[in-house]
Formats: sequence, C-alpha cells, structure tokens
Amino acid sequence: MFVRVLPDQAAGRLLDYRVPEAFEGMVAVGSRVKVPVRTRILTATVIETLESSEVRGVRDMVELLDAKPMIRPALLDLAHWMADYYCCPVETAVCSVLPVAVRDGRVGEKRRNTVRLAREISTEELEALEKRAPRQADALRALAGADGPVAVTAAAEQAGVAEGVFRTLEKRGLVVIESAVVARDPYSEKFVSSAAITLNPEQEEALRAVDEAMDKPGAPILLFGVTGSGKTEIYLQAIRKAVDCGRTALVLVPEIALTPQTVERFKSRFADMQEKIAVLHSHLSDGERHDEWHKIHSGDARVVIGARSSIFAPLENLGIIIVDEEHESSYKQDEAPRYNARDMAVLRGHREGAAVLLGSATPSLESWHNAQTGKYRLVRLSQRVDDKRMPVVRVLDLRQQARRTPEGGILSAPLKEAIEGRIAKGEQTILFLNRRGFSTSMLCEACGHVCKCPDCSVSLTYHRAAGRIVCHICGHSSRAPKVCPKCSDPGIRHAGVGTQKVEEAVTRIFPKARIARMDADSMTRKDSYRETLGAFKEGKIDILVGTQMIAKGLHFPNVTLVGIVNADLGLHMPDFRAGERTFQLLTQVAGRAGRGEMEGEVLVQTFTPFSPSIQFARHHDYEGFMEQEMEFRRQFNYPPFGKMVLITLRGTMFERVEFSAQTLARKLKAASPPGIAVGDGVPAPLEKAKTYYRFQVSVRGPSSMQLARLIRSVLDSLPMPEDVFVAVDVDPLHLL
Repeated sequence: MFVRVLPDQAAGRLLDYRVPEAFEGMVAVGSRVKVPVRTRILTATVIETLESSEVRGVRDMVELLDAKPMIRPALLDLAHWMADYYCCPVETAVCSVLPVAVRDGRVGEKRRNTVRLAREISTEELEALEKRAPRQADALRALAGADGPVAVTAAAEQAGVAEGVFRTLEKRGLVVIESAVVARDPYSEKFVSSAAITLNPEQEEALRAVDEAMDKPGAPILLFGVTGSGKTEIYLQAIRKAVDCGRTALVLVPEIALTPQTVERFKSRFADMQEKIAVLHSHLSDGERHDEWHKIHSGDARVVIGARSSIFAPLENLGIIIVDEEHESSYKQDEAPRYNARDMAVLRGHREGAAVLLGSATPSLESWHNAQTGKYRLVRLSQRVDDKRMPVVRVLDLRQQARRTPEGGILSAPLKEAIEGRIAKGEQTILFLNRRGFSTSMLCEACGHVCKCPDCSVSLTYHRAAGRIVCHICGHSSRAPKVCPKCSDPGIRHAGVGTQKVEEAVTRIFPKARIARMDADSMTRKDSYRETLGAFKEGKIDILVGTQMIAKGLHFPNVTLVGIVNADLGLHMPDFRAGERTFQLLTQVAGRAGRGEMEGEVLVQTFTPFSPSIQFARHHDYEGFMEQEMEFRRQFNYPPFGKMVLITLRGTMFERVEFSAQTLARKLKAASPPGIAVGDGVPAPLEKAKTYYRFQVSVRGPSSMQLARLIRSVLDSLPMPEDVFVAVDVDPLHLL
C-alpha cells in the first residue's frame, strides 16, 4: 500500500510513500502522518491512497499521528476547490481546514487527578481511623457522599486537608487515584431552559421552507427579515428539527462580540443537550479550541456555533448550515486563502446535502441578485414580532447643529435631550461611532503638520488614556507630542472624533450616568465582551458607546434610543461598495432600538443628510436602495453583474513594486481573451502599510474561476523580485 501526501512545508508538492506493514489498513485519506523529506521529518496530510507507485526509490512513511483521519474527505475536496478558486497554494488551503491548535500538536489533552473510594468503608473502621489519623478520616468522609470520582484538589478543599493525605490513603488501599481527561469548556456555566416561542404566520411559512430544504436539499434560502422580526427563533426551531432527525447543525455569526449572547440563547433553548453544543472562534485559548474541535471531530457535538473559520468544523451528517447576518464583511478572510465563509457555506451545503439558510435584514447585493435570478429561494419577514413598530429615524444635519454645540458637534442638542429623557425613565441608550481612539489625528494649527505613521500612509490616532498616538494599521505607537514636531508650536491640537472622545464627552455631560465603551481597545481581555454585554443586559449600564461590534445581532429590550454620532464615516471611501456598507450599517444599528415593549427612536447625525444611503436607511427602505444601487453596478459591470479579482503587490522599494505591478498588468492584458478588463498597475488607496509600498491591479470578467486561472498562469510564468510579495483576492470586499 502507498499514499500520496501533501507535506505542510513543501511548496505544494505531492509526494509518494510506502506504508509500513504496521500501519496498513489504518491510513486513510485525511490522515495526518510523518514523512521524510530530504533530511527532515515533516508532518503531512494523506491526499490519496494507492495500490502502487511509479516513483523510483520511494521511501517509507515514518508515523501515523492519529487513529481517525483528521480531515474528512468532503473537507479535503473543499480545500482543493478553494485552492483553485481563490488562487492560493493547495497546502495553504488544506492547512486552513485544520486549526493550528490541532495541526501543530503543541496543545494536548488536559488531564487531572481524580479520587474515589476503593471499597466501602465501615463505620467501625472510620471511627478507629479517627483516633489514629483524624485528617485521613475527614478525607474519607468527603468521598463517602460523592457520586463518582472527584477531583483531588476539590476533595482536599472540601475535607480541609492537604492533597498528600489522599496519597497516603492510596498506599493503604483505601482510595484509588486516577488520571482523567478534562474538557476545557469556554462556556461551562449552566443555562436555564427556555421554551420555543409560538411563531407568527410569516415565521411559520419561513420555517416550512427550511424544513422542506432539509428534507429535500435544493437552492439556498435567503431569509430577508427586518431587524427584530424573529430570525433567530426560526434558526433555533430549524436546528431542533435537524438534531431530532439525527443530523447536525452549523451556525455562523459574524462578530465574536455576538457569540456570547448567541451561545446563551442556544444553550438555553437546548438545555437538554448543552454539552453537545461546541463553540469555535479566535478568542478561545489554544487549549479550548483544541478541545472544542476534538469534541466535534469525535461526534460528541451536534451543534457548532462560531465565526468565519467554523465553516470547516468537522461535522458529519450535516442537516443545516445557518449564516446569520450573511452580508457581513467579517466573513471574508483577509489572508490566503481569501475565502468568504458565506460562499463556502453555500458550496459545502450543496456538496453535503444540507439545507443552507442565509439570514439578514440587509442582504448583500450578491445574495439579493441571486434571489432575484432564482439561484436562491427568497423568504421574507416583513414585520417585527408581536407587531412591534420599527424605530422612528430622525436625521440631524451637523452642518446646522455643530454651530450650536459647544462640544464641537459630538452630541447635538436634540441627541443630548433624547439621552437625558432616556436616563430619567430608566431606559438605555446606544451611541455608535465606527472609529476607535480619542481623536483621528493631531494637527498643528500654526504650520498644518499632521502626525503620520512612519510606516503607513495614514495619520496617527490619539489615545488619551495612554497619552500616545497609535497607528491602527501596523500598531506603531509613540508618546503624544506636547509641541509640534515640525515647528515646535505648542498649539498642536486633536482633530476628529473617536469612541474615547465620545465616551469622555458623554461622561462630562451626564456625570451620574453609568457609561461603558466597546471597541477593539477596551475589549482586550478574553471575557471582556461577555462581561460588558452581561452588565448592559442586566441594566447596570445606561449608555453603551461602541464601534460596529455593537451594531448588529444584539437583542436588548430596554434600549429605546440609538444615536449615530457620525453617519458619514466610510461613506466617501474610494470603494464602489461604500454606499452599500453605510446603508447596511445604519440599518443594523437602528435595529437595536425598540426591541422591547417601548417604541424605539434613532437619531442620525450627518454632514451629508441627503445621501441616498442615509435617506433609504431612514425609511427602512431596503428594496428602494437595492434598486438604485443595482442600476449603478449594472452600468459599470461591477459585482454582482461581473466578477472581480484584486491583485496587490507590496515591497519596501517603491520603484521595484511599481515596475512589478506595471509589468504584471501588461502581461495580463496580453494574455486576456475578449471580455476581460485589466486595469493598470496603480498605487493602492492605502499606498503604504507596515513599511510596505502597495500597488494594485484589478481584473474584471464574467467568471471568477476563469479570472483565477488566467492570473495563476501569468504569475507562474512571471518571476517576481524576491522582495516583492503578491496577494490575489478573488471577489474582494474592500479595495483599500
């Protein structure tokens, strides 16, 4: 028997090895093995099993790492497809299917010592021991009432004795100490059971469509439901049906911040099987990720909840894949393979015969187009549950308000009055600004100098608490200057507004209010998300200030006011999706208001009040916005009407990167068939990042796979300088 393997570090080469007799019948496709490659022993994945090999001098495989294949054949096939479609090395795609915590073998099982009685201890024996060794008697009494083995540390604490007492008892044959595997559960607390909610007619129709898809898989379902329309309840009831039928379910959520609340709702609903729910996301420790993955791999988990990479969870017999907030850009991986988890969900569901449910109040144009052309089945939820009204949205023109606001336009007079009213009534407020830090830059009024990052073409953001200016691209940090670095004028000031500055202004205006901030700077500890959202849910916070991590998916019935501090951020970016993203973000943020018994209100502060993105969001008119945006995309053949690939070249020598980009563009134009448009090699909108100069070449055409194959063939024949790096992004979501 022979195997064809893909080593983790062999530049995509497939190599053949003979399987020693000791491993015959044990090695299968997806197994992880150790093989000799020249003078090294490398870890590899078995891609294929062979009866014979034509390779001369084939060497023996060294070791089989696991009894059960670590990568299921279906996921291995998916990795090969990703390598072709997303134009990346096959070993990169294969590695993405297996988490690092599992792949590198550094993290193992967590074990602890447990203790139990070796036999029944009589009362007389215990009384005799009490006279000679009272501590040993206390230790035995602690075990007598236990139901099964107890952790040695817990038993010692309960008995009030040292752990060594149990070792003495073991030598006397009175107790048995054993080593047991302990699961590292990131959400180990028990949740109170919650019952299924009675569905309204729209929800019943949606659930029927999902049930049909599970019974007879067909087109993916796009669940287009306004914020607060009860999409999560449909998810929960659909998952219950899948589990009751003996199948498994996979739920993707876009933000790690959403995961604690999502896990709580799911574990409460499935209280009878809490231990069969696994959670996967990047904020878990390596040990937790290792244990959760193995819980899935062993078949112990029936439901998996997680972020982007969870799409590769090794579930078998999938019944349904749910992608919540399917429009979210966080589903797009920003390093190779640059996959979109939503698209991978559709592909995996099709290949494994599972229903695919994509939910959103503001579907992406690509998904909406697929629904309009019949590739997806469209299901609508047009009303909020219990006929709750959509929040009233008021647009405040900052061009007028800023003149009357002493805080420089951070909070306009109507927004301050609205917050005061909510605090007086014991209701909660969310203030949204999609920009971290205290201010966006430090500007000298005398000479016009702006403090910029030495390694990136962006201004440094001032963080007041730390007294530093920080680059949000590369992380460069330095002490904030007290005078202008260029002309030494002391008049250097902070320009622009970030969440820290909003928090400070709100604290100054409402000194008695309980205020918290949620952004990437404040949520640095592992449990920060859970603790802050828990406090907000319990009513311990009056005003929550945050970035996009509080913008969607969260359900807090006591929130009756949402204030959008500046709706213009992101609207004027050099990106054809800027308007779509702004509309989606405003609609999602507005949806956090009025989800309880009280009516909600949204105040939108903006310098461009007549922007279509803002006006359509104001009226909750998704279809009106989509119709206008679709026409714009159709005119320029932008996605979804055409496909796009963005090639980014970066290096430390400006001229070398520029020459390489222009040469690549010229070669692509020469090799392109009719119908494919290749742009020139031009500087990226973010021209310099992390010391690297960046140039881009865009390629557009009717088929992503056709574009990927064209680009791969040209890159394979075009040697690049060693210090110029190329990244290919198929179906890019951002053009910066």
